[in-house]
Amino acid sequence: MKIYRTKEGIIIEHEGNYYPSPKSDWDACVNRANLFTTLLNEIKNSKSDASLKQTIETELRAPIGKQEVWASGVTYLRSREARMEESKDAGGGDFYARVYEADRPELFFKAPAYRVVGAGDNVRIRKDSKWNVPEPELTLFICSAGSIEGYTVGNDMSSRDIEGENPLYLPQAKSYDGSTAIGPCLFVAEKPIAPDAVISITIHRKGETVFSNEISINRMKRKHTELVEYLFREVTFPHGTYLMTGTGIVPPDSFTLQPGDVIKITIENIGTLENTVA
Repeated sequence: MKIYRTKEGIIIEHEGNYYPSPKSDWDACVNRANLFTTLLNEIKNSKSDASLKQTIETELRAPIGKQEVWASGVTYLRSREARMEESKDAGGGDFYARVYEADRPELFFKAPAYRVVGAGDNVRIRKDSKWNVPEPELTLFICSAGSIEGYTVGNDMSSRDIEGENPLYLPQAKSYDGSTAIGPCLFVAEKPIAPDAVISITIHRKGETVFSNEISINRMKRKHTELVEYLFREVTFPHGTYLMTGTGIVPPDSFTLQPGDVIKITIENIGTLENTVA
């Protein structure tokens, strides 16, 4: 089941049919425990409307209301290696190796809702950075009660040169206008997402593919529930929250994004998040 936020309202897709949600407010719609069963009951006696598919294609918005977006770091071995390499001159290489092996995961604030863009919108690279990459990430939606209720595709845009100068510069490398993209929908399933689900990314520049790769989410070192448990320690989320779970795909050190690049990130069963670099 998929939930879309559009200019016209909230649309639920289930088994190829499209239904208007009885909830007009995004937060009230998604911030509920046992969301799959709840939504199934809400559309059980509803009439599907094929025209809503066109509404999704033309009026789509980022699937976020008053939620925050948080992120996890160094959850894949490839991310650990990249962070160690970029920060070695600043003496931070051992720092990230320790984070990878530590009991406590790296968690950081990524963006408030007003800094988040959706599918078809522009992401940005910082003007004071010369080395920028997208980070394709499975993103969890956790309701205020602390249970994982859905999934979406996330792009954690990152300035690697700023991050590599000093670990304390992480907020500047990670959180700025246009640095966070999620979408195209919120995928809600009866069971947790398959551990062998694949994340893939393709970057096009002037019509040509300049980078592509894929990885399955079972390559993560940490469990989703583990990340959520640490995130919810001493922090409340009255509207629920999103949590990016880290990336296992990092372009080579010689690569940096350029304005006009088109980034396509796909996760099985969820869909494709496409953004252009501004």
